[in-house]
Amino acid sequence: MKMSLIEMVNMNQKSPDAFRTISEVADELNVPQHVLRFWETKFSTIKPMKRGGGRRYYRPEDVAVLRKIHHLLYTEGYTIKGVQKLLKGVSKNAVLAEQKLDQKKEQAVKSYGENLPQVQGPVVEKVVAESSTVTLTHDQVKMLQEALADLEDMRAIIRLAQENMKTEAA
Repeated sequence: MKMSLIEMVNMNQKSPDAFRTISEVADELNVPQHVLRFWETKFSTIKPMKRGGGRRYYRPEDVAVLRKIHHLLYTEGYTIKGVQKLLKGVSKNAVLAEQKLDQKKEQAVKSYGENLPQVQGPVVEKVVAESSTVTLTHDQVKMLQEALADLEDMRAIIRLAQENMKTEAA
């Protein structure tokens, strides 16, 4: 039985939860492998598993952090020190969750077009100001505001999808 090219490509794709080699990550980010090794020295959160002969295997959360670092350095124009400050205290899982949410938003935009309503939510500082037990840095407040905006965007996407389903059913 002959397989199509798409089927062969899909067979060779790894699960999103699979570990990646340094060459796979370097190819994905379009950077040389030595850059990834250098970033390991600059960002303590990047700790790939090492097997026999020192071969590196990156966990999904390591790859997520590397993608974030790459984006901040190459797209946003931050320096290494700037990225270190931004990522200080941010867990790998938080970066991974942020990327998964961004992927879901991209899929929703592809499905429903660019005409998604933009929702402006309540200001996080108000919640922080009303609580005497919470102490957050400016960066943490900004990160919470961005997360809230993402969640509100997702709510709007869901509402739009529900409206479209009702319209199609009628």
